[in-house]
Amino acid sequence: MKTRPARAPGTTPPARPPLALALPAALAVAFLMLPLLGILARTPWGDLAEHLTAPGAVTALRLSLVVSGWALALALLLGVPLAWLLARVPFRGKAFVRTLVLLPMVLPPTVGGVALLLGFGRRGLLGPWLEDWFGITLPFHTAGAVVAAAFVSMPFLVISLEGTLAALSTRYEEAAASLGASPFRVFRTVTLPMVAPGLAAGAALTWARALGEFGATITFAGNLPGTTQTLPLHVYLLLQDDPEAATSVSLLLLAIAMAVLIALRGRWTTTPATAAPRADRDPAPEPRTAPTPADPTARPDDAPRTTRPPAPVAAGRAPRATALDARLTGFTELALTAEGGTTLAVVGPNGAGKTTLLRALLGLPTRSHAALRLGATDLTDAPPHRRSTAWVPQSPALFPHLTALANTAYGPRAQGVPRAEARAAAQHWLDRLDVGHLAGRRPGQLSGGQAGRVALARALAARPRLLLLDEPLAALDQTTRARVRTTLRRHLDDFDGVCLIVTHDPVEAVSLADRVLVLEDGRTVQDAPPAEVSRHPRSPWVARMLGHNAWAGTATADGLRTPDGTLVIAAEPLSPGAGALAVIAPEAVSLHRDRPTGSPRNVWSGTVGELTAVGSRLRVLVTSATAPDLVAEITPGAAADLGLREGSEVFTSVKATEVVLVLV
Repeated sequence: MKTRPARAPGTTPPARPPLALALPAALAVAFLMLPLLGILARTPWGDLAEHLTAPGAVTALRLSLVVSGWALALALLLGVPLAWLLARVPFRGKAFVRTLVLLPMVLPPTVGGVALLLGFGRRGLLGPWLEDWFGITLPFHTAGAVVAAAFVSMPFLVISLEGTLAALSTRYEEAAASLGASPFRVFRTVTLPMVAPGLAAGAALTWARALGEFGATITFAGNLPGTTQTLPLHVYLLLQDDPEAATSVSLLLLAIAMAVLIALRGRWTTTPATAAPRADRDPAPEPRTAPTPADPTARPDDAPRTTRPPAPVAAGRAPRATALDARLTGFTELALTAEGGTTLAVVGPNGAGKTTLLRALLGLPTRSHAALRLGATDLTDAPPHRRSTAWVPQSPALFPHLTALANTAYGPRAQGVPRAEARAAAQHWLDRLDVGHLAGRRPGQLSGGQAGRVALARALAARPRLLLLDEPLAALDQTTRARVRTTLRRHLDDFDGVCLIVTHDPVEAVSLADRVLVLEDGRTVQDAPPAEVSRHPRSPWVARMLGHNAWAGTATADGLRTPDGTLVIAAEPLSPGAGALAVIAPEAVSLHRDRPTGSPRNVWSGTVGELTAVGSRLRVLVTSATAPDLVAEITPGAAADLGLREGSEVFTSVKATEVVLVLV
């Protein structure tokens, strides 16, 4: 008695497909298999070698390989640029062009041959010109067989490559352009290597289709032995005189087609492999960066960034420090100026226009346009690769087919630096960022922190005049972020261009930047030193990012009144009627179980909505029906004394001297 194999504990049995679907699917498989089984069953195996080595078959096979090889070369020459155009460039008539690409796949082969005759034949549209000017006659020549095979097979290459290109993120190409690579260099060194699997799959299918082409070839090029009689045409003739030999040769074509499909193993529809850095663990321990006495720029991690003196300039050489002057129009409208050696932190809520600002400065497609000047050079109309910029996007966008060293050397190489010199400079920057020992690894072998530092090294090695960092530390854990922030700050001190850092981290904004640019809805809300922004934030979002309470309203003679009618008393009121923001630090908020009777002039009742531990303190969110939400920061001991828990009824109080009013 047979028993079913035991199923592993906790596993779910496979679902049975519905019979209404399973039966037609099985019939479809049988429908496709039966002709193939017919060839295998009727093949004269004893005479197979004789049939395949017959002079006519050998000549036809040799001609088929020549024709399919040249057809593939023609398809690559014309189809690769066409696939790139369809995947990357928006233009009018794209749907029509894509229809033209697909047409040979659905067109009857003989109709395709007639169309080729009317286009390239001796009496066709182009044929007389080809014959008179170049002496080229395509019909009934081997070249005509090549054209016919390329006509029907090129769609396989274009469709496969276009899908692969569409799935490839443009950030790799944009990062390469920002490092100084021309569009063709980007295509040759970044795009093509990354879509190589899709290109190889499309090329294999194209070659196999060209090898088996029949209808268009016999109609356009004829069936001349040794000239245009390819293997499929040879099979057609054998069917009339020697059916067994025709079956043997058909088996050869079937074996070739099956070999191609087995080699592809479904790669035709796969997307390019873009292995992301591993953020879960480090393949190798990361050395901790520690300031040394010999490093005069090193500071404790939480120390604010101070303005450094200008670097000494060698005699007879102009300083490399480059000033920035930009005017943005469109979704983001602002004027931005900065001296060389300045680092600006760009902050704001999602959708404020931060990434739009960076892309406009890079010259990449976006919703805004930047009139850009770096030093004395007007770069408004310059393409991205001629702007002397370098960009580190939110994801590192390291080229997965290159090692860390080759990634870092990419910018200098794109700018014409000799290979040895570029690799030496790349190794120098990797060493400075403590990832020199990872020079031989590819991005997929790096952790998130390591990949971020390699991306930064790649940007710095390009010696840009404008460095743009889009949340470069966002994907790192807190420990790694602190180390990388310290390293980044040390190297920004030596950078004599202008650096913009988009961040949502107040520590990064305060510790890395000389100025903080606050954006909301594409407009500048505040542009000031970090200390000024911390003390007097003009945006509720920035105030909350810094951990403060921020209530918007209208200034009164006593302080501020919010839209819901709550009055906030301030010791230093503003001119009545002006739009203002009341900023209250969480540690300035006191909590009471009973209504206080002392000196606080601002007292509201509420309910504890949430308790959150922040380091060694607790942040208490108090909600109220008569006032906006308020966050207080107290010690765990104070919370225990008050018996606080979610839902507790409390009173909040704030002294008038602790309320800072800011015009908005």
